[in-house]
Amino acid sequence: MPLLREVIARRIRSRGPIPFAEYMDLALYHPRYGYYSKVDRRSGRSGDFFTSVDVGTLFGELLAAQFAEMWQCLQLGSSFDSDDCNLVEAAAGSGRLALNILEALARTDPELYDAVRLTLVERSSTARASHIDTLGPHAWKLQRSTKTVPAHIRGIVFANELLDALPVHPIVMTNSGLAEVYVDLHSRDRDRFVEYLAPPSAAVLAHVERFAIELEPGWRAEVSPKAVSWVEQTGRSLDAGFLVLIDYGHNASELYSASHSSGTLTTYHRHVIGTRGSHAPPARLLDPGVVDITAHVDLTAVRLAAEGVGLDTLAVVDQTYFLLGIGAATWPAPTEGDETIKRRLALKTLLLPGGLGSTHKVLVFGKNVGTPQLRGCSFSQRVT
Repeated sequence: MPLLREVIARRIRSRGPIPFAEYMDLALYHPRYGYYSKVDRRSGRSGDFFTSVDVGTLFGELLAAQFAEMWQCLQLGSSFDSDDCNLVEAAAGSGRLALNILEALARTDPELYDAVRLTLVERSSTARASHIDTLGPHAWKLQRSTKTVPAHIRGIVFANELLDALPVHPIVMTNSGLAEVYVDLHSRDRDRFVEYLAPPSAAVLAHVERFAIELEPGWRAEVSPKAVSWVEQTGRSLDAGFLVLIDYGHNASELYSASHSSGTLTTYHRHVIGTRGSHAPPARLLDPGVVDITAHVDLTAVRLAAEGVGLDTLAVVDQTYFLLGIGAATWPAPTEGDETIKRRLALKTLLLPGGLGSTHKVLVFGKNVGTPQLRGCSFSQRVT
């Protein structure tokens, strides 16, 4: 039996069935065998999925332009007198996105580049060990490489595809009431994982009640108290500045509706989407630590959680409109032929509806900065 499967099996043998959220946490983040703990590059053509960072440096350049505007607002509207700008990336991976942002700032905004004090937050010790090498000549900007968001931040916190990878609790509305998905060992084949329904945990019941989630009999969905907790903790840590979250998800009215009645939990492996809602053994149980496990984010819960700890919602917008507001359509491109073509293809990938442009949403929050008219928030609530 592969090592991570044995780790999980031993836990079930000693403690009994575990919530799927615990299984997912082990599958993705076990410090030695978890999916995100391995050295392999997980995204891009040779990986399992594709992110905005994989299309080149353009995404980082556009974020750098938005962060420069945010820094100006923070300097003008904050009572803090420090000249430092804390730039904190959560779920930073190897630091590729931070590298693209720093390179752009060094070219276009040397004053902000000098002010940046970079923190990369990443659970994987393997990824943290690569931060210095990834940043290269910009490594001197790295103030901290850590597992947790700092306690006090004046500046900008951002995360690209963090919340969708936090553990979720799948729930099902049965004829007798709400149930939660647990993972156990098969009664005959003790090396095989199976899912079964049991009464929901207190955390799930509290989450469902707090956000008034309603499901019809037979509907399946996922909830993520962990995502809400992360937003709340990060919001409390932000003394003054901005929180920018980029992820795929839906407002609650759509996420918990007939259009998603089978739930959104799925896996990615070599760009192939795993089984979803079928009676076959799902890929998420066959290959823990090998496949990515993900679910769509409840944007409504994220927004309410942020507002509950004092953040102001500045925008919930498709990535397309966020980047267009920054100026993506007229962004300077290299003059050399091949590079110009690559740039246009990258722009198309980032913006086109049906791809990253509409599946990914950008949530922008502010704290102690008023309600500035940011370029990336020009379209405010354009969500498909």
